[in-house]
Amino acid sequence: MIELKHHRDLLLTGEWFSQLSAALQDELLAMAQLRRLAPGQRLFRRGDPPCGLYAVLEGAVRVGSISESGKELLLVLVEPPHWFGEISLFDGQPRTHDAFAEGQVTLLNLPQAPLLALLKRQPEHWRDFALLMSQKLRLAFIALEEMSLLPAPQRLARRLLMITEGYGGLAGRRRVIQLAQEQLAMMLALSRQTANQILKDLEAQGALRLTYGEIEILDVECLKRAAGGKP
Repeated sequence: MIELKHHRDLLLTGEWFSQLSAALQDELLAMAQLRRLAPGQRLFRRGDPPCGLYAVLEGAVRVGSISESGKELLLVLVEPPHWFGEISLFDGQPRTHDAFAEGQVTLLNLPQAPLLALLKRQPEHWRDFALLMSQKLRLAFIALEEMSLLPAPQRLARRLLMITEGYGGLAGRRRVIQLAQEQLAMMLALSRQTANQILKDLEAQGALRLTYGEIEILDVECLKRAAGGKP
């Protein structure tokens, strides 16, 4: 068993882990393994067998897919203290997307076999993991709706707000988002030029400041007005 007490405080800033019972938290930490990835290192690819559940402790994990032509679709950058990988826990099917390290990454891994053994002994905890997946589904449905109904400037502003507010978690509002403009464009299925123009317009309005690989939020209320389609 790896000593992980110094990571508990970080995990408790996440909505999902903080709502688990103390007993379940202890059991999950007892089976956990630490993994470290170098920048660009693959964690898993689409089609790989299930390997359990992960939480990001340091760095970020890029989750998406790459077409045969080499074009990348970025779904999300998973940052601390968020969890991912729960779909394969439920259905036992291969991974649905690719996951690569964005910079130096430290992960907490709950291996598939002991996690399933725990859930077999205590099936009442399946609901806890279903809640984790339902949070992701809710965000996915919102993103699909926005993709269909909203113009690009509103979608971009709303995505920045979502990231700034920790995807509805408990970690508090962030002022600086470590996200390249190209990555943000891929997340929203926009061209880099379109995303750059929208960001420059928001910068001119005083909502944010652009630096290399980062977006600093200066005025949340201004960003909210842009997200609502208001000048």
